[in-house]
Amino acid sequence: MRLGLSSPLEHKSPWEWAEKMHRMGCTSVNFPVDYTCDRALLEQYTEAAKEYGLMIAEVGAWCNPISPDDKVREAAFTRCVEQLKLADEIGARCCVNVSGSRGERWDGPYKENLTKDTWELVVKSIRDIIDAADPKNTYYTIEPMPWMYPMGPDEYLKLIHDVDRERFAVHMDVFNWITTPERYFYHEEFMEECFRKLGPYIRSCHLKDVALGQEFTLQFRETACGRGGLNLEKYAGLAREADPDMPLIIEHLDGDEAYLESLSYVKLRFGRAGIEI
Repeated sequence: MRLGLSSPLEHKSPWEWAEKMHRMGCTSVNFPVDYTCDRALLEQYTEAAKEYGLMIAEVGAWCNPISPDDKVREAAFTRCVEQLKLADEIGARCCVNVSGSRGERWDGPYKENLTKDTWELVVKSIRDIIDAADPKNTYYTIEPMPWMYPMGPDEYLKLIHDVDRERFAVHMDVFNWITTPERYFYHEEFMEECFRKLGPYIRSCHLKDVALGQEFTLQFRETACGRGGLNLEKYAGLAREADPDMPLIIEHLDGDEAYLESLSYVKLRFGRAGIEI
């Protein structure tokens, strides 16, 4: 299992970035630049990661390939294809995106996200992206979200079946699927279900936590590791069983200090549990 951060932290050069990640105990990283980066600089980041033994877990696309706005959708398609090509070139575990939304906000909640027509749009967009990029060394993946397809492991299996492309796989963020009291209170069983059904397809995992609010109505809040109520040791163990080299990427924190604090906490907590990272 390989621990990493979604943030590149503050740095002045590719070598400083890689050395800093290595020194902190990270063994996986998200690639810190995109396909528009200067070619020489891009190659330096790739070389630096290799020299310090950092697995490139993810190349992010993070855009809306099913936007109802034609210009936004076309630009997103180009970005997804180019980011997937980049991931393939540098040997990243995956290129990751969300499936997309049918509203103004690229990752937002809309009623129109959850229709048969939208499902078909998602399937077509994933097929088109993979076919255009034609990856040989990596996979295009969709991060689970609470209000867009796929919203559970069975739905993800159906998406894999419907897309029907060898280079389509899974990005696992079980925390984004904690959307009901049952999934929260029985999250260990839900984690087991996710990894049992999707484990062979998972290329990378996010790591964070979820807290259940006490106020009405039902509220779930994403938190830093240890500030919620989920069994992170269980999650890490399942990820390791799926793949001993599985990346676990800490994400969505505010600033370098918060990332460093969370990284130290996770290393200490997992160490006490006998989980090698």
